[in-house]
Amino acid sequence: MRPGDPVLAKRAGLYREARPAPELAPHLLCRWVHVIPQGPALPVAVVPDGCVDLLWVGDRLMVAGPDLTAAHPVLPPGDPVVAVRFRPGAALRWLGLPMSEITGRQLDLQEFGRPWARGLDDRIGEARTMAERMARLEAGLARVAPEIGPPAPEMTLAFRWLGRGAEAAGLAALRDRLGISERSLRRRCHEAFGYGPKTLDRILRFQRFLRLAADGEEPGLSALAAAAGYADQAHLTREARRLSGLTPAAILGQLTVGAEDERAAA
Repeated sequence: MRPGDPVLAKRAGLYREARPAPELAPHLLCRWVHVIPQGPALPVAVVPDGCVDLLWVGDRLMVAGPDLTAAHPVLPPGDPVVAVRFRPGAALRWLGLPMSEITGRQLDLQEFGRPWARGLDDRIGEARTMAERMARLEAGLARVAPEIGPPAPEMTLAFRWLGRGAEAAGLAALRDRLGISERSLRRRCHEAFGYGPKTLDRILRFQRFLRLAADGEEPGLSALAAAAGYADQAHLTREARRLSGLTPAAILGQLTVGAEDERAAA
């Protein structure tokens, strides 16, 4: 890792994901906790993934909107972040506005004026442990989940379709499958994900690279680039710098070290 390089957020301190409560599974991808160790603050990079998170940080609930480039939040050392990640497209119904209005932003949940959010901060703030905070967050969401409804199935399909790696022909096939025009697909993607299908395709391709790099099954960056769907290694390098601020080699180094540490701990 070069001096000044940010640390991928999931490799900074202790980061753990788990399945959400069963009644929240139609709405949430996961619940997660993140603890930054005491000491000097590290530059952290949260790379785009097409999702929206609801997190308890400091003493309030915040909504982290979808990102176009890496976000660099200031995470308080020693103070656990407790959060849930919405399924792709689900936050539209929970928050009541297009995701394009909060792209690249982190906002206090109370700014959205949602009735289900009233008093949730206070209930979580009274909890004494990280586990209790998570339990109260999930309980507050579970109480109203039946009234919210899951994400639109068309947008769930669009996210999965693009996640498999869609080029221009793939986008045309997706429009045919959904029975909508290019303009309608672009509008609905902006509402559900915060940006259009081509941008979402770029972000999900980068996420494929991250998963493959963490798995450690592809020997070398050229093979990783091809497996993730990039034209070549130079294409991967350009996209990695745009979306994360890091080179693919730096990313691979961080993910490899993290994977070795996890295997050793196990």
